[in-house]
Amino acid sequence: MTAILLDTNVLVYAFDKAEPDKRAQAMQLILELQTGSLGCLSIQCLSEFFNATTRGATPKLSIDEALTHVQDYLLAFPTFPLTQSIVLAAARGVRDHSLSFYDAQIWASALINEIPLIFSEDFQDGQTLEGVRFVNPFAETFELEKWI
Repeated sequence: MTAILLDTNVLVYAFDKAEPDKRAQAMQLILELQTGSLGCLSIQCLSEFFNATTRGATPKLSIDEALTHVQDYLLAFPTFPLTQSIVLAAARGVRDHSLSFYDAQIWASALINEIPLIFSEDFQDGQTLEGVRFVNPFAETFELEKWI
């Protein structure tokens, strides 16, 4: 079984009523990866989740709801802290792979913690950087069974 890092967008779509198909897919992914003890998170993803779900004129969640879900995610998944090594690897990811800095931090978190897969729609589907592969779980051809 392969460990899989869930990017922020998967967490956010689980609460996005404007995207019912992606919402259902995100909820299924989160449940399957939690049940199978296959998922993991970066602390950055939880920070981004809280921010993305509570901002704007019509936030997806109230601050209290988002806080509760962050606490639930912390209990449900191993979560990797943001470390000096991750920041340095992320900077190298910007330089060597032309990633945005915050995307590079997600990649670096997987790289440093030896997580071979990231489920995200923010990277090129199927791309592999230094042994970390990006898979878009919202692509039409995505099959969860292939990855777990």
